[in-house]
Amino acid sequence: MRYGRRATIAVAFAAGAAITLAGCGGGGGGGDKADNKPSTSASASKNPGSSGGDSAAPSATPTQVLAQVKGDKNMEITINSAVRDSGGFVTVEGVATNNGTELFTANDWAGNETALSASGASVAGAILVDEAGKKRYYILRDTDGRCLCTMGLVGIQPKESRPFFAQFPAPPEATTQVSFELPTMPPAKITISEG
Repeated sequence: MRYGRRATIAVAFAAGAAITLAGCGGGGGGGDKADNKPSTSASASKNPGSSGGDSAAPSATPTQVLAQVKGDKNMEITINSAVRDSGGFVTVEGVATNNGTELFTANDWAGNETALSASGASVAGAILVDEAGKKRYYILRDTDGRCLCTMGLVGIQPKESRPFFAQFPAPPEATTQVSFELPTMPPAKITISEG
């Protein structure tokens, strides 16, 4: 009886193993075919008519939103990152969206500082404000007096979005909460992350 039971268990185990191996072996070839179909349809649904290179670059589309503010002329600023780097700078990146019905040119965003007039329609008037430390950090500029920021923000069409960046001196490392301020827009509270 014991021998018969052991034989039955051994046969059942061997049959189960054979079925498992057959499933793995057969599933490998069929799995490849099945895997190709979903990945193709997934790519097509994300970027219809686009090349594979476009669908493989999700970093091109910012997903994180640190702050979003709406201001004059139905303009909206979305800030996606504020990163402190080892060189002592903070780079703020985001998107400006025209939610209005007329063209928008960012002349007012350049600020009133005459030293930055070479920057033209830009975000040269942006500042970071450390309320706790009671300090303002003005946008950095190159040797020609142009801001280290996005310039040429001219003729933004209704419903059009344009990416922007602005670079500032970094506040002390202990300071992680600041306000991003741009003329004609309300302040946007953001958190600085380490690069």
